[in-house]
Amino acid sequence: MSENSIALIFAFPLFGAVLCALVGRKSRNLCHPIAVASLAGALWGGIETLRRVIASEANEVSYYFGGWNADAYPRGVGIEFRADYLGTLIMLVVVGVAFLVAIYSKLPVAEETPEKEGSFYTLFLLQVTGLAGICLTGDAFNLYVLIEVAALTGYGLIAMGSARAAAATFNYVILGTIGASFYLLGVGYVYMKTGTLNMVGIQEVITADGLADSAAMQVAFVFICLGVLIKMAFFPFHAWLPNAYFHAPTATSSLLAPLVTKVMIYVMIRMTLTVFGVDFSFENTLWTEVIPWLVVIAIVCAATMALAQRDVKKMLTYLIVAEVGYMVGGIWVYNYYGFIGSIFHVISDACMTLCLFLGVGIILRKRKTTHFDGLRGLFRKMPFTMGGFFVGGFSIIGLPPTCGFFSKWYLITGGMLAERWEYMVALMFSTMVMVVLFFRLIERIHLAVTESGENIGHGHGDLALPDSETFFDEAHWTMLVPLLLSASVVLVIGIFNQDIVNLIQDFLEPFDLPKGTDR
Repeated sequence: MSENSIALIFAFPLFGAVLCALVGRKSRNLCHPIAVASLAGALWGGIETLRRVIASEANEVSYYFGGWNADAYPRGVGIEFRADYLGTLIMLVVVGVAFLVAIYSKLPVAEETPEKEGSFYTLFLLQVTGLAGICLTGDAFNLYVLIEVAALTGYGLIAMGSARAAAATFNYVILGTIGASFYLLGVGYVYMKTGTLNMVGIQEVITADGLADSAAMQVAFVFICLGVLIKMAFFPFHAWLPNAYFHAPTATSSLLAPLVTKVMIYVMIRMTLTVFGVDFSFENTLWTEVIPWLVVIAIVCAATMALAQRDVKKMLTYLIVAEVGYMVGGIWVYNYYGFIGSIFHVISDACMTLCLFLGVGIILRKRKTTHFDGLRGLFRKMPFTMGGFFVGGFSIIGLPPTCGFFSKWYLITGGMLAERWEYMVALMFSTMVMVVLFFRLIERIHLAVTESGENIGHGHGDLALPDSETFFDEAHWTMLVPLLLSASVVLVIGIFNQDIVNLIQDFLEPFDLPKGTDR
């Protein structure tokens, strides 16, 4: 069974989706337990895959679907799924986040999308299948297919939201299609020049045939990177994200916000390191000079737009855009510590964004609003919910011992060693904006201060609210437990950060990345 662990990661959610589609109309109550059980099976397969990767001498495990024998056929023939430290870690994040959101989703789905449980969980599980497949596929064209599987199911999940969700979904479809088209064009150029779609095989051909100076390969690289930047909502291609996540159902935004942009960051890392190679990606292009400045603009603009928001959920969507800039910058400062910071921040940001969106979902269910002025009294009413929410908030600020502190530390170290002072200043600026935002929330929630700054209570802790609005009333356990677990994960990853960094270092070691300004 362990030899097929990679296949089980996809088989459990895929067959779970089919089962939800079949039983969803007549037995809607069965869809939630089917989704949870399917993702529990996928999580087991992911953990077993990580164990196999660690035990492997090559630090990677390949699996060929359809009975192809890797020894009998040349690389690139057949469908290869390849698990190394990078892909396996991000896959575990995908499946782990989806498992917690599945548990959490029982009440929100029943209340926000009544009588659509079958359709929702079918799309939910297919979304996870696509995202997990992106992390493990070893084929550039299959990567496109899996990106589109994730995108199409995402469109459907978002469209189930409020009345304005349809327009937000349409914008997402337009920009998503443009991004996918750029990526597919790039892959076409790659196949034309190399004759293979296998990711490792592409780099072998580039090196053996001296294609680094090929104009077609340079165009392919630009198209692929541009498509990925659009898909990850890199500023100014972010226009689809805030409204899509804001108007989506609670369970949808809790799944997509932590994962979609982070998985696309993974795709960029995979393309630059494994597919095109370090020399091709960073030595023969002007991107290492241009993109860090675009990153600075992205971080500053997104942080400023977040500062202007008066709704918690909308504010968090702009913080996601800023965080995308963090991780892209970590890649393109082009050094060892920048890559460690970028990969570690993919993991950290997924966990802390999950924490925040789970908390916002509970607030929305209890108060029917996420506007700042609708949050008064929540510390007294829901102390555990607000405690879990602010663990995610303190992590996104970068307070120790949360995971956000350590990933930002590596990003800042990478920027410093690369002498990218503009990137470091942008990181510091956005961090200060986040401090202002979350302490503003604490002020609203705990001290009963209105948007205009007026204290409406009669003393410290006096909320000037009726007793019915301040008595203890925590969230249902199916929503509270995933929130507290996600907050615990944020702390655990921070405390045991070196163990994760060691795995990332083992992945990066063969690429011989510069550790300072020497290039």
